[in-house]
Formats: sequence, structure tokens, C-alpha cells
Amino acid sequence: MNMEAKTVAVVDYGMGNLRSVSQAVQAAAEGTGWTVVVTQRPEDVRAAQRIVLPGQGAMPDCMRELRESGLQESVLEAAATKPLFGVCVGMQMLLDHSAEGNTPGLGLIPGDVLKFDLAGRTQPDGSRFKVPQMGWNQVRQMPHAHHGGGVHPVWAGVPDNSYFYFVHSFYAVPQNPAHCAGQADYGGLFAAAVARDNIFATQFHPEKSAEHGLALYRNFLHWNP
Repeated sequence: MNMEAKTVAVVDYGMGNLRSVSQAVQAAAEGTGWTVVVTQRPEDVRAAQRIVLPGQGAMPDCMRELRESGLQESVLEAAATKPLFGVCVGMQMLLDHSAEGNTPGLGLIPGDVLKFDLAGRTQPDGSRFKVPQMGWNQVRQMPHAHHGGGVHPVWAGVPDNSYFYFVHSFYAVPQNPAHCAGQADYGGLFAAAVARDNIFATQFHPEKSAEHGLALYRNFLHWNP
């Protein structure tokens, strides 16, 4: 594979919504000179300039598959130096620990992943909260100390409180509030996006979130942390 071109590696460890993620990243990359590669090979992850880590399904399965695929080490190496975008469970995997199956994560962002506890609680319209949260929800962009009190550059041009598409029963609680790049409300505020240094990740699915989701992938390709 020619890695002279600017390459974004979408990590295929068997547990991601790969087709829609890679198509969305490809759409965002059109005309930018970036090549999008869906790969199961650690050497492709090492050679790429940017990494997208998707994830769906149960956290214990995702962590096991990442480990057994032989890709975990190359993802950790990439996360140390390269722009990395985590999606859905791919975001949850970045934290220390998940209550789902009592699973250790990658430990790249200090914090825990907890289960929504909304039994018997009702939404403002009187309907019960359902778990998983499934559907569109607004995301409030959080001011970020690292960006001079502004919001994270990956939000560039996306209106605050835009709607994004979520499907999840668990949510991330970063230890350091500065690592929360976006918040949504579902029976209480939770981290809809987390960020640290060269890492940005979302609980929602940008690839299912129409134009604003594509804008995030596009911004990620131009972001120079």
C-alpha cells in the first residue's frame, strides 16, 4: 500500500459500523487529498497520518476483539501522537473502565463509563425514558481551556446545540471536566464528546448525523492538534 499519500485509517477490528463510517469519512475527504483506508493491519495504522476508531455492540466484545485482532498496540501508539477520532463505543474504549461487563478500557482519557439509570423516570412530555437512548439529541459544545476558552476546533462551523444521532445505554464520565468537549441531556447531563490533546471522540454517530456529522469528520481531517 502506498502511504505517501495522506492516509486516514479506519480501524477494522471486527466491531464497528465500518461501512457507514468509512463512507462518511470518504465523503468528508473528497477533494482534500486524503485517502481513506479501512484496515485490519497494524502496519497500516502505524503508517497512517490519522486514525478513526469506530465501535458498536458491547464494550467487553469490543475490547476483546481489539486485543485479539493484534491492533490494540498500534492504536495505542497512534493515540500517543496522531489525531484520533473515536466513535460511539470507540469513544467509551478510550476511558479507564466501563461498568458494562466490568471492562478495563484503553486508559487514554481518565474516567469511567456508566449505565443510564432512568428506571421509572419520565421525560418532560410525560413519556418514560427508554434505555438505550436512541435517536436525535442536542449537543452543547463545551468551552475548552486548551483552546483559549473557545470550543474544540473539530466543532468549527457547526452551530451550538445542533442535533446528532445517538444509540447507547452507557455514557462516559471523564474525571477531568476539561476533557468534556460536548454535553447532551438525557435524564441528566452527560459527556457527548470527549477530547484530550490529539484525541477527539463522540458518543453519537457522526456518520448517521447528516451534514453536521460530515462537518465533524471534515474538521477532523483539517485539525492540527
